[in-house]
Amino acid sequence: MTFQRARTEEQREIRRQAILDVASTMLDEMPVAAVTLNELSRRVGLAKPNVLRYFESREAVLLELLDRLLQEWLTELADELAAGIDEKLPMADRAAAVAEILSRSLSGRVVLCDLFGAQSSVLEHNVSVEVVARYKRASLDRLTTLTALLLKHLPELGENATLFSLQTMLTAGALPAYSTPPPSLQAAYQAEPDLARFHLELKDYLKLALTATLLGALPRS
Repeated sequence: MTFQRARTEEQREIRRQAILDVASTMLDEMPVAAVTLNELSRRVGLAKPNVLRYFESREAVLLELLDRLLQEWLTELADELAAGIDEKLPMADRAAAVAEILSRSLSGRVVLCDLFGAQSSVLEHNVSVEVVARYKRASLDRLTTLTALLLKHLPELGENATLFSLQTMLTAGALPAYSTPPPSLQAAYQAEPDLARFHLELKDYLKLALTATLLGALPRS
């Protein structure tokens, strides 16, 4: 794609969203570490200095993309929880349904999980105080939204709902690296199947981890 110079705020926002769209497409093809500003600029059709007119760094692009994907996920999650949980069920059954829906929903959003995983070690570096503070404010708002969604369907979580929401995001960021073994490990699994006895798909990893966390957060009956 090619752009003429943006002259209005609306045009600038169109450019920003186009850059985010291209970054999202790149993350469908490659890990976060492989996304470079040079390649992003090439695919967008702008010189790197022009991309830097809209985002101060590669990390700033990915932070904003993370927030956009998180908002999209929370919107869809609200519908998934509403459709998948019967409020009349006992607490234990609703907790199991919450863990199932969260694990299924997150495992279908690998890019979001990868960005969660890179947040503290990569994305929050090489950005200004202004950018990271803006992201953190937005992140706290998203955490509040997730907490409210969970409390709607599992009010028994009470004051532990915020901690469980945070743990959900942290778990989603940590587990993808273990569910996608590198080629050498895949070859080892094929040669010695017993080595893969504890290897699980991302959805299964998430379900086990989130179920265990929920059991610890819910009150004892």
